[in-house]
Amino acid sequence: MAKGQIKRLIRDRGFGFIQTSGSSEEVFFHSTSLPAGAFDELTEGQTVEFDIEPDPRNPQRSRAANVRTG
Repeated sequence: MAKGQIKRLIRDRGFGFIQTSGSSEEVFFHSTSLPAGAFDELTEGQTVEFDIEPDPRNPQRSRAANVRTG
């Protein structure tokens, strides 16, 4: 399980980016990777935990799954 901070939220599109702890890597996440209603409660800079999986649209990239506030 990885940890990081919410770097950017694009609320009107339902996604954002997490900067992983100890790295400059940013990981994409979609609102569907959170429990229902949790996306609306996120703030930039908030710490989260998440799993990393290959992005089905582009297996060369990673995305966050099972995002949880920490």
